Amino acid sequence: MSKYETLSKQLTEQIARNLEQGITALPTEEKIAARYGVSRQTVRAALALLKKKGLIESRQGSGSFATGLSPTFSENRIPILIASSQEYIYPRLLADIRSALNEKGYQLDVLSTDNLINIERTHLLSLLENPPRGMIVEGTKSALPTPNLDLYERLKAAGTRLLFLHSCYSALANETCIKDDNYYGGYLLAEHLTSLGHTRIAGLFKADDAQGPERYLGAACCLRDLGLILADQNVGWFFSSDLEGLEKKQDSRFLALYIRERLSDCTAVICYNDEVAYWLVKELSYAGIRVPRDLSVVCFDNSYLSDLSKIRITTLSHRPHEMGQRVAETMTQLLKGIPAVSQELPWELVRKESDAPPSGIPTYHL
Repeated sequence: MSKYETLSKQLTEQIARNLEQGITALPTEEKIAARYGVSRQTVRAALALLKKKGLIESRQGSGSFATGLSPTFSENRIPILIASSQEYIYPRLLADIRSALNEKGYQLDVLSTDNLINIERTHLLSLLENPPRGMIVEGTKSALPTPNLDLYERLKAAGTRLLFLHSCYSALANETCIKDDNYYGGYLLAEHLTSLGHTRIAGLFKADDAQGPERYLGAACCLRDLGLILADQNVGWFFSSDLEGLEKKQDSRFLALYIRERLSDCTAVICYNDEVAYWLVKELSYAGIRVPRDLSVVCFDNSYLSDLSKIRITTLSHRPHEMGQRVAETMTQLLKGIPAVSQELPWELVRKESDAPPSGIPTYHL
């Protein structure tokens, strides 16, 4: 082995130790040469080899810095636990995360939990056999306490850096999380509806994922601040099992029940996301309720479903690719041993066809 190859191996080991302490900058060529007793030419050759392997990058006027990549290929694979790799927003989001990580030299391994605690546990046990350097986690039924906390703690003890997506378990609230600004989103939708003149507003939210209560709270607080109320009798809650029945069997009974029991005297409804809004608009049509003439419908996410609906649905959106890029950037930062702060991505209203000023007291009959 040549001198520069030997030095390259020594520097690789030192970089790995430094990353555990959040140190990414390499010493100057002069200091490396003095420390290892080699020439500046040997140092330059070793650094060039490290750069070729993707382990360091040069910044003009600043020197060389570790990229966070490991020389071992398997250690550059980042698992992501996610509710589904198929339905709704996930293909687009996963493609964004994968693309952004690939640019940084990492590979993404997708592990679907189906939002089931037992499947999450199976994946975590498998990961513990060879703990990854870092992993991205969309919590399973994140509004509830998790019985899998013990496995997350074992992964942390093994050195795995956790990055939560969309929400974080209450017991792991200090972990870094990239999420939607759900409170503001609920506030924004309620504010939009009231600006159109709606005062009798209903809500339909998911109960067992943390985004649901957060979105509900934002809407309720907006109406409170305006001297109005999101009345309990006009708020419906659904669960992951209801959504699964809707997706796999088109079982919309919970929506039909919601319409009969919760929408009386309301002129607008805020939905948890585009998916449930899409199916609700269909169910409203079956019930003879016209959108937006009888009832305005608004929601979150701006997925293809908001445009696929017969009445295109007013919704909230992020900037294109923003979530995936933020996740990749933050994960890379954590792998470098650099602390990262949680972030809440702001929403923007995308006005379509499903909302309008109220036409008066509702004329439909439930």
